[in-house]
Amino acid sequence: MSDVRLVEAPISIVYDLALNDPEGYEREFHQMSQSDDDPIGQWLKMAKARGDTSESDPVVLNLLVELYRKVDKLEQILTMSAPQRLSLINEAMIESIGFEHFKLKGQQLEPGKLYYGRVEMPIHPKREIAIFFEAMDGALAKIIRTHDRDEKEWAAYMTARERVMIRQLKGRE
Repeated sequence: MSDVRLVEAPISIVYDLALNDPEGYEREFHQMSQSDDDPIGQWLKMAKARGDTSESDPVVLNLLVELYRKVDKLEQILTMSAPQRLSLINEAMIESIGFEHFKLKGQQLEPGKLYYGRVEMPIHPKREIAIFFEAMDGALAKIIRTHDRDEKEWAAYMTARERVMIRQLKGRE
C-alpha cells in the first residue's frame, strides 16, 4: 500500500455496495458511457469526420455544443423527461486521489467489498462519472472499472491537482 501516491482533491462521491443491485448498477454504468452519444455529440463527430469543422474555432465550437447540452438538459427537466439515476445510499467526501485509487474522509468502507459509485467531477463541463471500486481498507479504494473517457479526465484532474499542490509548496519556500 505504501506505493499508492495520492494528492488532495476535494470532490464528493455517492456509492453503494455493488451486490445490492448488480444489474441496475451495470445498466446505469453503460448508460452513463453513452452520454456522449446525444444528438449534438453525434452531429459533431460526423462533422469532424467530414472535415466540416476544419475552419471552426474548436474552443468556440465546444462551448456552443456544451451550451446546447445545457439547454437540452433544462428542457428535459421542464418536461420531466430527464434520465433518472439510481439512488445510492452512501455519500462521502473524497480527500485525495491517485491514478487508480482514492481515499475517503473517515473509515466508511468494508475492506475487500466491491462498490459502485458516481463521482461529480469539478471540470468543464461538469459531469458525473461512474466507477466500480474495491475497498482496500476503511478509507482507501482502488478503482476497478470506469469508462475510457472518464479515466482520462480523472487522470487529467489528478495531474492538475498535483500541479496546484506543487505551486503551493513552492510558495511556502
